[in-house]
Amino acid sequence: MNSIIQQITDWLKGILVSGIMDNLTNTFSSVNDQVGQIATVVGKTPSNFMPAVFNMVRNLSESVIMPVAGILLTFIACYELIQLIISYNNLASFETWFIWKWIFKTFVAVELITHTFDITMAVFDVSQSVVRQAGGIIQGSTAVDASTLATMQSTLEAMELGPLFAIFLQSFIVQFLMYVLSAVIFVIINGRMVEIYLMVSLAPLPFATFGNREQSMMGQNYMRSLFALGFQGFLIMVCVGIYAVLIQSVAFSTDIIASLWKVMGFTILLAFTLFKTGAVAHSIFHAH
Repeated sequence: MNSIIQQITDWLKGILVSGIMDNLTNTFSSVNDQVGQIATVVGKTPSNFMPAVFNMVRNLSESVIMPVAGILLTFIACYELIQLIISYNNLASFETWFIWKWIFKTFVAVELITHTFDITMAVFDVSQSVVRQAGGIIQGSTAVDASTLATMQSTLEAMELGPLFAIFLQSFIVQFLMYVLSAVIFVIINGRMVEIYLMVSLAPLPFATFGNREQSMMGQNYMRSLFALGFQGFLIMVCVGIYAVLIQSVAFSTDIIASLWKVMGFTILLAFTLFKTGAVAHSIFHAH
């Protein structure tokens, strides 16, 4: 009789251990895959991330927004000329040199608006170079390897039926929460690229304001926002590096449940810090 009960207990333990290991494997693989994609996605320029979307945004900007920017540039140039004329005591002391100043400023403004996409892409080329160099320095791995999983399985096989059932329920809950966190990380990382496309699509409008000192604040703030979006990728890489160090500090073999919840806590921290990188980058570059 005791042997029958022992066989049933071993059978149930085998099912629970197998279920727990499946939950743990799916949990770690979902987060590891998503975190592993961060460096790949962040390291791409807008033209390389989704070439079809980038070409569409560029065509829309050049065919729809550029004419509006040209009208805005014409208005600002005329306004600048009027301001220069009346600034000398309402024409009481008229000089001709400021005409050359106005021609030079207008020429520079036209060149800027003509090469809008070249300038915006140069900003992201610089930032992505920094991100790639950071990725080479940050070598920490966030993956839970096969040896760690094997050690966890050995620990589970030595446990009793009751604790195994509790671990199975908690691992199932953590697995579901990890899937949610993976989706959040995906939205944050790819949402940054969508925000970049939205910013680039309207680039000619703020570039048209550089011809006037008063209105150029719009263009200056736009450039600061571009640099903030670009260097947000660097902050994202820093967050991934910190996450890698935290994950490697977890001892999975001693207390599986505590380690599992700690990993989930670190992943929640990663998602929160990734969400905050945009605000931090904008505050550093003083972009509104």
